[in-house]
Amino acid sequence: MRNLKLILAYDGSEFAGWQVQPDAVTIQGTLASAIARITGETLLPQGSGRTDAGVHALAQVVTFPTESFVPTMNFGKALNDILPASVRVLQVEEAAADFHARKSARGKTYRYRIYRAAICPPFLSRYVWHYPYPLDEQAMARAAGLVEGEHDFTSFAAVDPEREREGVPLSNQRRIFSSKWELKGDEFVYTVKGSGFLHHMVRNLVGTFILVGKGTLQLGDLTRILQARNRSAAGATAPASGLYLVNVEY
Repeated sequence: MRNLKLILAYDGSEFAGWQVQPDAVTIQGTLASAIARITGETLLPQGSGRTDAGVHALAQVVTFPTESFVPTMNFGKALNDILPASVRVLQVEEAAADFHARKSARGKTYRYRIYRAAICPPFLSRYVWHYPYPLDEQAMARAAGLVEGEHDFTSFAAVDPEREREGVPLSNQRRIFSSKWELKGDEFVYTVKGSGFLHHMVRNLVGTFILVGKGTLQLGDLTRILQARNRSAAGATAPASGLYLVNVEY
């Protein structure tokens, strides 16, 4: 029995997220079907996290056990021949038996892209949030730094029934190592690195920072929202299209 580790990139636009669901096309389900065609094994590959419908990944980490003797290089080529063009296996390697894509993770980096120009090119629209309206970008940049450190992020977490069913500890305490906005051409880009993230957490942070940019919230309100530990205290959830899982650290 081998424990294979994949690095996966995907365009999440046409998928109902990572996690397998009945009567829905998902990344996990699509990958499981491709693996079954190669190995004949029925299994469920485990990802480092469950990206939502419409969310993209530059380097999702996946692990699964297999009795197949197919060399890792050939395994990757075979998967890419079967998988749709929107899902690519970038790397395949054998991992230690106790390595798990999710349980072994120590940190993740996400990126959120907002397109600021008046007209969004049609070939870019599935990969950004088009927001051409006035924003105080400097205030948003200052607000981003206020969530760094260890906090209870209940105010920025959507209800996650799956987490409760799995018996995962319900602590919403997370450590954010870095949180910053940068202007890159016509895009205002948010990059956040943390020990872990709650359901919809990054998109809820972005939605709240937008309110700061609009002047609806002031910088001091970020501390109040964190302390409230109430989802209704924060802003709306930003669209999925602008979010990317960039990197997972172990």
